[in-house]
Amino acid sequence: MQFSEISGQEALKKRLIQTVKENRVSHAQLFLGSTGYGSLALAHAYAQYVSCENKMDDDSCGECGTCRKYSKLIHPDLDLSYPFFAKKADETAINYIEQWRSAYLKNPYLNLDNWRHAVGEEKKQANINIAECHRIIKKLSLKSFEGGYKVLIMWLPEYLDKQGNALLKLIEEPPEKTLFLLVSENQDQILTTILSRTQLVKVNKLTEADVAQYLITKKGLDEERAEQIAYLSEGNIQRTQGLIGEEKSNHFELLRSWMNVCAREKGLEIISFVDGTLSKLGRENQKSFLLYAINMMRESLLLKEGLTELVNLPELENAFAEKFSSMYNHQQIEAVIAEFEKASYHIERNANPKILFLDVSLQLVLFLEYQTFPKGTLYI
Repeated sequence: MQFSEISGQEALKKRLIQTVKENRVSHAQLFLGSTGYGSLALAHAYAQYVSCENKMDDDSCGECGTCRKYSKLIHPDLDLSYPFFAKKADETAINYIEQWRSAYLKNPYLNLDNWRHAVGEEKKQANINIAECHRIIKKLSLKSFEGGYKVLIMWLPEYLDKQGNALLKLIEEPPEKTLFLLVSENQDQILTTILSRTQLVKVNKLTEADVAQYLITKKGLDEERAEQIAYLSEGNIQRTQGLIGEEKSNHFELLRSWMNVCAREKGLEIISFVDGTLSKLGRENQKSFLLYAINMMRESLLLKEGLTELVNLPELENAFAEKFSSMYNHQQIEAVIAEFEKASYHIERNANPKILFLDVSLQLVLFLEYQTFPKGTLYI
């Protein structure tokens, strides 16, 4: 992975490169930020740059033997650790290395749910166990195979068991030319003993322009479409995946149908819609649909406030948002947003979709009930 392959983050890339040029490479660094911002890809590109045999001023060469091995994650001095779904107590990340390489190389902006889906473990708890910690200690205690840096990239160290403290001595007193790159989305969940021993590298969300450029160059979207999706992405490339192609228009029709079903207040119709449609979307589609619904409600709230210049929606969606904002007050729209956000939180944590969406639907009935239009009307 070269820095040039990563969208945006230009200032951070320059800063990371400068630490290598000035020989200020801290042996333990924490890349903090969503993988949708590029944090994991940045750690990968940084490790490759540190190890590159023919460094350029602004990137690794991408052509030397080291770069070729790093690009495929097969360099013998590169160790990879990540949460996995152990079936036995003595399993380590190595048992899942081929699946992880494949998942990451296919999508450098992957999140834990993508990884979970790649190995078909939708319900099992992920963690980095004590057996993995012992494997890391053993691997990094060996001499470098090719005489350069030995690098550990640990993705999501917040999933370390408390036994992760076994790594403290190695982090405090590492062998010569050993580099720890931890990639985290939530520093509050990392063991404080490990957190205190790392140098923080903050990875901020991407700009809309960066996301749009990624969608144009990597996904082949036209400029207008890319800008619309980038606007909804909140600077997170991972969130664009469920908004690309036909799925986005399906989300709009689905949201409009759902709101109408709830507005009509017919219990059997609501149950049928939840059982036959919403619960069968699949977890990733449910997540992207709820993200889309949250953003549509936020656009409606902006229109309610008269901030039309901040709204950037296609014609049909804009008409929906305008009508919705004219029919319901601030409190109702805010309540709907809060309910969608809560549903998104629970979907992330493997809630039963039938129960969840039925509960949300009943809450929507209550929120949409108190307005001036006659009940049973097809509103929007």
